[in-house]
Amino acid sequence: MGISMNLVPYLVGDLHISAAKSATMVTNFMGTLNLLGLLGGFLADGKLSRYVTVAISAAITSLGVILLTVATTIPSMRPPPCDDYRRQHHECIEANGRQLALLYVALYTIAPGCGGIKSNVSSFGSDQFDVTDPKEENAMIFFISRFYFGISIGSLFGVIVLVYIQDNIGRGLGYGISAATMVIALAVLLCGTPWYRFKRPQGSPLTILWRVLFLALKKRNQSYPSHPSLLNDYENRKVPHTKRFKCLDKAAVLDDDCAASTNKNKPCVVSTVTQVEEVKMVLKLLPIWSTCILFWTIYSQMTTFTIHQATAMHRTVGSFVIPAGSFSAFLVITILLFTSLNEKVFVPLARKLTHNVQGITCLQRIGIGLILSIAAMVGAAVVEKERRERAIQKEIKLSAFWLFIQFFLVGSGEAFAYVGQLEFFIREAPDRMKSMSTGLFLSTISMGFFVSSLLVYIVDHATKKSWLRTNLNKGKLNNFYWLLAALGFINLLVFLILASRHQYRTHLPIKPESREEELKSLNNEMIEDVEKKASIQSLKNIEP
Repeated sequence: MGISMNLVPYLVGDLHISAAKSATMVTNFMGTLNLLGLLGGFLADGKLSRYVTVAISAAITSLGVILLTVATTIPSMRPPPCDDYRRQHHECIEANGRQLALLYVALYTIAPGCGGIKSNVSSFGSDQFDVTDPKEENAMIFFISRFYFGISIGSLFGVIVLVYIQDNIGRGLGYGISAATMVIALAVLLCGTPWYRFKRPQGSPLTILWRVLFLALKKRNQSYPSHPSLLNDYENRKVPHTKRFKCLDKAAVLDDDCAASTNKNKPCVVSTVTQVEEVKMVLKLLPIWSTCILFWTIYSQMTTFTIHQATAMHRTVGSFVIPAGSFSAFLVITILLFTSLNEKVFVPLARKLTHNVQGITCLQRIGIGLILSIAAMVGAAVVEKERRERAIQKEIKLSAFWLFIQFFLVGSGEAFAYVGQLEFFIREAPDRMKSMSTGLFLSTISMGFFVSSLLVYIVDHATKKSWLRTNLNKGKLNNFYWLLAALGFINLLVFLILASRHQYRTHLPIKPESREEELKSLNNEMIEDVEKKASIQSLKNIEP
């Protein structure tokens, strides 16, 4: 947070890169970071284990932040300073490729390291709880909120203390502190090793995914068996058999080639019902996954254009000038506030009203987050319009504290959406794919940042650079915010439709173990149906 939240002012102010290009650089970096979380999840689930992946990723992150410290300390890595007059007339010399090279190396060393941590540390934390024990299962519900509370405390330190040091003392020192704390964090992780619970990797989930899809395609012309119990390894399935994505069941069809007992255990010949159902679980996450992306597109504006807005607003309190990046503290404080309220107020109250252990369901949390993000963009558009009119017509700078509106709404939305999405992807995913599912969640954040970069590119070219300009008074940033609000509203409608149709994993019915039991069940249903119809017919025959 200490890096990403204050990177745009450095790129614009010190390296003289345009606001639109700087925003794209930051969102591409954050997008790559979260996308590589998916790779970290694959490695943890398939080969290295979550603990080893987190430890290696922390070491890589430490190296990346050290390189970033060097890149921002060496004077030759920056173009000549530029005064206000030349900046207003766009005459500043922009940093060249050689000067940006080390910065890019540093950022894209940090990306895989942070991605590996983010995709595995929460799952590794959840591994410390035994879900078969009611007390530990209840404790795990609060773990995710407390986990995120801890992240927010670190973020608050980053955006207040580190951003101030970067702007007023030196970038090198600010990033140097980040590097030192990362090394300390790695040491703390290693010191706790004797007390952890470990789960061995159960094979690459990616291998299972592509193998089931390949076999289903290969056997597409095969006929379905007369009953699901005839599918491979049906009697030993670990999850209920479902009718969704029925076409994938063909991967578990026992044809002539795999009828022999020796071939039933060959993954390249036939899949098991459990493997097929696990792939179905992952596919079932994708519709909700797609509707979570736009929330993070809106969130990304808090790290780019909102910070750039702050540089053009009144930031002085007495004789103290608040760094533009430090205004994101409103975002973190709001997240801390609502995370605490969720645990102490909202969840207990919701439990009493709904009689549900979770209180507010995962999808309800996400829905609340989406609504708040739309409200944030409406508020941001109104504030920017007022700021621009005052600056042009009255030559008065609007107070940067008005940015509290969008920070508060996005922060409260994130407190709901982040926890809701993380819990949704962990709970709904197969047990052997928890880290990968966390990576899938992180990929929504990644795609959100990439969509932001794409929107900036499209809007910049479609409006001929009239909306998004380095000099905000000459642009129309408020129109960009209105566009995001409109897209967010459409996305919310799609989410509500998909969420209403989603069936939680714990609600899936267990099918009978054998074909005989299935036939007996069907027979009972038919008898009940006949009796019901006979009863209705007898009532119709009674004269009034």
